[in-house]
Amino acid sequence: MATVTVLDRKLPRKPAWIRVKAPTSPEVHAVRRLLRDKRLHTVCEEAACPNIGECWQQAHATFMILGDTCTRACAFCNVRTGRPQPVDPDEPRRVAEAVASMRLVHVVITSVDRDDLPDGGASQFVRCIEQIRRLSPATTIEILTPDFLRKPGAIETVVAAKPDVFNHNLETVPRLYRTVRPGARYFHSLRLLQRVKELDPSIFTKSGIMVGLGEETREVHQVMDDLRCADVDFLTIGQYLQPTPRHHEVVRFVTPEEFESYARMARAKGFLLVSASPLTRSSYHAADDFRRLRAARAAQHTSPRAAAG
Repeated sequence: MATVTVLDRKLPRKPAWIRVKAPTSPEVHAVRRLLRDKRLHTVCEEAACPNIGECWQQAHATFMILGDTCTRACAFCNVRTGRPQPVDPDEPRRVAEAVASMRLVHVVITSVDRDDLPDGGASQFVRCIEQIRRLSPATTIEILTPDFLRKPGAIETVVAAKPDVFNHNLETVPRLYRTVRPGARYFHSLRLLQRVKELDPSIFTKSGIMVGLGEETREVHQVMDDLRCADVDFLTIGQYLQPTPRHHEVVRFVTPEEFESYARMARAKGFLLVSASPLTRSSYHAADDFRRLRAARAAQHTSPRAAAG
């Protein structure tokens, strides 16, 4: 694999199928100005997402609430780690105003981990949902939450606000958690997704993993089985890209053909919707995916088998 030297360390050179253009269009600059004016953060920028140019060109952005500083230090993530600032009570209003200004039909709200807060930030998610529904009642809302580890009542608080999609990423296979996601617990995250369905079966659930971290194919298939046992509706699988030389290495670049194989397997296992490609991320094409997901659920409920049952 060809390499380039960065800060006296080596980063793998990206293959042609995941190289993207730099975000430079007027539409991208307009989104950036709006976010700066509203003093808002996005995971698009903070996590160095490769799709930022395409998404911002279409005026799509994934808002990251509760500040820009995470209390965890996951080996794959480019978000700053440290002591966060106090929660901004005005942030939900500004998020809702940005959603309205961008005329989003579907919005994704995520956050840093806030282990310092008694509820892990659950109440801020609720306030964002409430404010968006006040200003943009037709907009569907997808939340991508942290794991709320040792935060009793947090999941119930967020589910009660009835987001349209509840997303929580497993990120990788159980064997790699100690090195990739040391502050998290695989089966806790799995149980979180299952608990959402127990509390409100009408909410779509979603999860995602990265590949290229050293996982084996059989382990990815086992994660799919675990998610289906938790009744998760939607699965995303994307290529891990190393943000800096300090982060976990890219063990290999998974080919588009392998991603298609994963997609076929996931569909065969019963996911309502699967997005698997090198550039797939949790919120990439989320609006289109949600429309497809809702249509798939409707078709499932009106099928002859469902009617007979």
